[in-house]
Amino acid sequence: MKTLVVGIGGMTNGGKSTLSLNLRQQIPNSCIIAQDLFFKDDSVIPVDSNGFKQYDMLDALHMDKMMNQVESWQRDPKSFVAAQGRTAFKEDVFVLIVEGFLIFNYGRLNKLMDKRYFLEIPYNVCKKRRSSRVYFPPDPPGYFDGQVWPNYLKNRQEMENMVSGIVFLDGLKTKEELLAAVYEDVSQEIKRLREKD
Repeated sequence: MKTLVVGIGGMTNGGKSTLSLNLRQQIPNSCIIAQDLFFKDDSVIPVDSNGFKQYDMLDALHMDKMMNQVESWQRDPKSFVAAQGRTAFKEDVFVLIVEGFLIFNYGRLNKLMDKRYFLEIPYNVCKKRRSSRVYFPPDPPGYFDGQVWPNYLKNRQEMENMVSGIVFLDGLKTKEELLAAVYEDVSQEIKRLREKD
């Protein structure tokens, strides 16, 4: 049995979840582990000097629990796919799609990635998309400019300093264009894995 780990990273509201879900629908024996499911309880999220909760940092996430899920998939991808309610086909390659805004900033997780994609959109589009979404707890006034965007820039710089091999994607392209590009690339890698040995 062969495996492939695909990382779909990017900024808030950049299209990570949409691309990941669309990719999962196209690739047999694939499943998703989403970083957003591993936030710590709101009561333990640190607060900065402006009173903003610090969600946009690794310390706000249970990365140990996320890694446990990834390692569970590594041990038995077929059972993991089935446990997610998906049918495991007789394909010889299983694909894990890891999706999140800080997946490449966590060294242990990043080392497992075979393919890395990062969705980016301009500041004004990101701010507009973010303001149209409902969060719990809701973003307080000034949160995007005081917390979200500055931390995105900081986290991105950190990522670029420690990670290579990332394919940057224009999040303004249609979801169909983004899916076509990533699907083609991942399909080529699956084909290469099948031909190996």
